[in-house]
Amino acid sequence: MRKQKFGIILPIILISYFMIVLDDSIIFTSTDKIAADLSISTQTLAWVTNAYALTFGGLLLFFGKIGDVIGRKFMFLTGLMTFSVSSLLVGISFNEGMIIAMRAIQGIGAAILAPTTLSLLMDNYSDGMRIKAIALYGATGGFASSVGLIVGGIITTFFNWRIGFFINSPIGIILFLLAIKYIRNNDTNHERVDILGTILSIVGLSAFVYSIDGSNHRVLLFVVAIIALTLFVLQEGHSTVAITPLKLFHDGERSFAYLSRFFSWQQVLLISS
Repeated sequence: MRKQKFGIILPIILISYFMIVLDDSIIFTSTDKIAADLSISTQTLAWVTNAYALTFGGLLLFFGKIGDVIGRKFMFLTGLMTFSVSSLLVGISFNEGMIIAMRAIQGIGAAILAPTTLSLLMDNYSDGMRIKAIALYGATGGFASSVGLIVGGIITTFFNWRIGFFINSPIGIILFLLAIKYIRNNDTNHERVDILGTILSIVGLSAFVYSIDGSNHRVLLFVVAIIALTLFVLQEGHSTVAITPLKLFHDGERSFAYLSRFFSWQQVLLISS
């Protein structure tokens, strides 16, 4: 029997994943320089991170499902192009509005890439090779998170924070061209997508974060957040195509893992703020 090889597809996937995780880590060490360069207040500066986190977290499951419906190769290419172009525009941002908007679009690109890269691993490898590929995928995320803080510190100290975003564009273009040639299309299905649940989750989370970090109408936005998130839970409990099926939380071990992950992210955000 012919031995399966990783080939070029695994490097394409891992470098793409490395790029989005690295970029998220670099921003943590660049906030002070960004604030000084673009004259951004401390309160507004939080939205450079929040804009990315909200679009990434709010659309992650949605785009993972869309990849199953319209094709993972198409979604992977779309995510690469979105992330690469928005990274370039973050790097040339000249005011707070532009950088926050481009960071939000970056989050959309990352939300497309993250689930698609993992799905492509599952499509292209099997048995022992799949286990090794997933292990390398996890290691890549951890390595990129650690290296990102070091690279970000070096870039912001000795060069310019914009370079950290500019480097994504040429890498993204190379990966885009390689993906066109080597990644094959997967079988698609015609399942419905939970659009209402996605909208309610984004509105609810965005309103909740703004009620904490915003400057105006914070009480009103908190009420909107409670209403939207309540409707989201009700939607997920009744929808047959829920992006977050409530049965996932019936498993105590899984729920504890989610809670641990939540608090670990809170620690990261506190360190970066």
